[in-house]
Amino acid sequence: MMWDAYLSLAVENPALFWAIFAVTSGGTALLISQAVPLFTQLLLKRFFQDDTKQFYSRVVEPHRSLLTLTGALGILDLVALILLQGLWYVPWYRNLEFGLTLALTLSLGLFLSQCFQTYFDEYLLGAAVEEGRKTNSELLVVSRFLANLGLIFILTTLFAQTHQINIIGVFASLGVGGIAIAFSAQKVLEQLLGGVVLYVDRPFEIDDYIGLPDGTFGRVETIGLRSTKIRTSGKGTLAIVPNSSLIQTTVENFTGAKKVMAIVYLNLYRAVGEEEQALIRQVITESTRDIFGIDTRSTDITFRTLDSGNLTQVQATLFILGATGSSMDIRRQLLDIANQKMTQRLKSYGISFDIEEPIVYVDSPITI
Repeated sequence: MMWDAYLSLAVENPALFWAIFAVTSGGTALLISQAVPLFTQLLLKRFFQDDTKQFYSRVVEPHRSLLTLTGALGILDLVALILLQGLWYVPWYRNLEFGLTLALTLSLGLFLSQCFQTYFDEYLLGAAVEEGRKTNSELLVVSRFLANLGLIFILTTLFAQTHQINIIGVFASLGVGGIAIAFSAQKVLEQLLGGVVLYVDRPFEIDDYIGLPDGTFGRVETIGLRSTKIRTSGKGTLAIVPNSSLIQTTVENFTGAKKVMAIVYLNLYRAVGEEEQALIRQVITESTRDIFGIDTRSTDITFRTLDSGNLTQVQATLFILGATGSSMDIRRQLLDIANQKMTQRLKSYGISFDIEEPIVYVDSPITI
């Protein structure tokens, strides 16, 4: 009976009918959407088992109102689809659906963008600081911009595909315009591509001391997309060098030229004569000669007699070239290879020994 009265009202007074329908549907959608945050938390717990509650409270909870609005618009869009399109076939449903879906897409995009911004501030920046490395703020800004740009692209493509909008044609027209802009801004694009090459190849990093063929020498302060800023030594001025020039010239990295001393201790539980010392020195030198990255010219080997002559300790100091903080694993692999070769050679001569652990690593920067 109530349903028949509702339908008769639609015939007799359409304006009142649609007003009641809008208020009822909107209120119902708003009430149901209050459960969306709880559903989101359960969904996160289902796929992300670790620290779900903390992640939700730090990233999603600050934007609860946007999440509720997005859920209300989604439910309202679904109700309109079922009633206006599935039951009543209202002719102007397409216009209403277009507006509702557009509002839903904008609300969802804003919610995801705000959540990513919070995640970026709470987690990514914190992780970059905790790793103890020099963080390039410009690179972080670019990464955040690209992530937001990717989000906009995905939502725009989904909206266009569901509403028969020729998104390929739009992008094609933008591509033609982009080509025209590229020809008019060739130098700027060349510098931007140079920045990308520097980020990928990483011939130097922030705080490295570098020298250029034109005599510029100093510490790298920032590496931007278009240019690199170098604080010159002596004068203290700031040299701004286009990235396109840096990828086409010889860059002398003085910081990257530092050596890392790896000190290895070999213990022989007996006295060692001069001839045997010479043999051990020769074996160590020859075993490390062919190992890439080890400067054999700087290898230093000393012998010490301990425990009243019952223990002879051999200290082998090896120098690994061009090592940075990210190549510690490579250093150890190189040294493991050297140790294996030394062990095999010395055992072939009947010399037994123990290697003390751990191996000591000492930075030995060059003098600038």
